[in-house]
Amino acid sequence: MEVLVAGFWGFVGGVSLLIGALLGLYAGASQRIISVVMGVGAGVLISSVAFELMDEAYKTGGFDAASIGLLLGAVLYFGADWAVSRRGGKHRKRSQGQQEGGSAMAITIGALMDGIPESVAIGVSLIGGGAVGFVMVAAVFLSNVPESLSAASGMKKAGHPTGRIIGLWSAVVAISAVSALFGYLFLAGASGNVIAAIQAFAAGAILTMLASTMMPEAYQEGGPAVGVVTTVGFLVAFILGKLE
Repeated sequence: MEVLVAGFWGFVGGVSLLIGALLGLYAGASQRIISVVMGVGAGVLISSVAFELMDEAYKTGGFDAASIGLLLGAVLYFGADWAVSRRGGKHRKRSQGQQEGGSAMAITIGALMDGIPESVAIGVSLIGGGAVGFVMVAAVFLSNVPESLSAASGMKKAGHPTGRIIGLWSAVVAISAVSALFGYLFLAGASGNVIAAIQAFAAGAILTMLASTMMPEAYQEGGPAVGVVTTVGFLVAFILGKLE
């Protein structure tokens, strides 16, 4: 039963990718609004990484497991992002049509690479009878909306067919749910050190993603005000985490 609960919460966190994509295709939100929402989402995710993932990883596995997992997540995400970027997925989150000429497969793989660590973290949070981290789910949900909104808007401007764009994000939502389910299923019997390392690994991948793709895009299109709304997002998530 718990494994289905993990899959459900992975779906809840990931379904906002499809919502964002539909908004990007049909709502026509301005770039400034997209950037503001992206900044808020980044702030929420940073707070969740610090207090929902890294703090829990440290409590479970100590400095060694948390540090090794964090660095591995950062390095492997960097390597995967570099490979995807070289094969046509560099501008997968841009909103001004920079995806033109980019590989649809690379863009898809990049979208999966960005979403899977978050979903695995949701599934791992339920191991050992723990309650789902609602702040983590909310952080993933909120950050996914501007990510896919920006990416879908850019893919549309680049000439990618609407059906393909919707299909891409629908597939990512489904895989996000499965990732959360597998994160619980395969790690349910793991030691505390392994679970801590996986949590920290997800944190490292998410932080590297934020720094290399999401925050630069938000700042470039939204200007210095994005720094303020990012801080607001961090504060809201911090307060919710303490009240949870």
